[in-house]
This record gives sequence, C-alpha cells and structure tokens, in this order.
Amino acid sequence: MDKLEQLEITAKENNVPIMMKDGIEFLTDLIIERKPKSILELGTAIGYSAIQMARCDQSIEIDTIELDEVRGKQAIQNILDEKLDHRVHVHLMNIDDFITDKKYDLIFIDAAKAQYRRYMEMFKDNLTDNGVFVFDNLCFHGLVDNPALIQSRQTRQLCRKIRDFREWLLNADDYNCDFRKNIGDGVAVVSVKTR
Repeated sequence: MDKLEQLEITAKENNVPIMMKDGIEFLTDLIIERKPKSILELGTAIGYSAIQMARCDQSIEIDTIELDEVRGKQAIQNILDEKLDHRVHVHLMNIDDFITDKKYDLIFIDAAKAQYRRYMEMFKDNLTDNGVFVFDNLCFHGLVDNPALIQSRQTRQLCRKIRDFREWLLNADDYNCDFRKNIGDGVAVVSVKTR
C-alpha cells in the first residue's frame, strides 16, 4: 500500500481533516501547471497535502505550519518516511508567530477557516508577483450554502464567516478569484491584480 493511501486511512480513522480526493488532484494539477518552486502551507495536519505537493516536482521547497504538536510530529515522521525532509520543513508553531521575508509562488491556506482573510492579509507581501493563494473548505461540507442543515450555533457562525470571506473574495477589487464550488470541499485560487 502506498504511503498516501495509508495516510488517507489514518486520517479517516482519527478524524484528521485532509483534502478530498478531487480537491488534492486539483491542487497537484495546478502545481504541475504553474511550476511553483516555493510553497507556504498553513495547516499541516499529518503532512498529507505537503507530501502530495512535494511529489509534484523535485525542486519544490515547502514551509508548512502546524500548531497541534501531536499532528505536527506525525507530519514530521510521515515526511521523513517519504525522504522529503530536505525539502518540506514543518514549523510547529502558531501561524501568527511565523514571520518571514521569504517569497512564495503558492500559499496554500487550510487552517482555521474563520481566519482565512486575516491569514491572506498577513502573508500577501510574501507572495511572488505571479504567485497565487489556494483556499480549501470554502463550502464546508455543503453547509455554507445550506444553513438550514446546521444544528450548532458555533458551526452556523463559522459558516457565516466562510460565506462572508467567499463573497469578499469574489468581489474584491484587488484580487482575481477562481472559485470551484464543485471541486473537493470548495476550492479557490486567488491572485493579486497587477496595477
């Protein structure tokens, strides 16, 4: 069994959120097409998407940030098992504490959904001129577009924040947004408009 198949099973058994199959295929196809050399990932979990992205091209370098120590250590081991530790660097820390002047060709944001806009603003200056942001979970299991199905007040608030962010992205003057509602759990590719 392939390492990624093992990770998919582990994630399912332990309720670890990873990208849906067609979502990760979209992301890896985008990487193959755009050929980024440097990637920043917010939200490592167990390293599934970082490994997938690194496998696209042997010249890709990835910085990936994870707050949860248990998941982060699993990610480090999984990346080590794949012999990708020289190119994929896991930072066990809060995203807010990650300060760098490094430029990235792609910034993949799959962390706290309510913080997406703040993270985007935080790392906007770290994006190369032709770089893109990629966001996952913009449909949040279909609940963003079907609020009547939501039972919990907390989930309702989260879905409202995701919907507000999505609307802002689609209407922002400074950004171009390609939103794919039917891919994975809702994926968007966002670039900064040139002036």
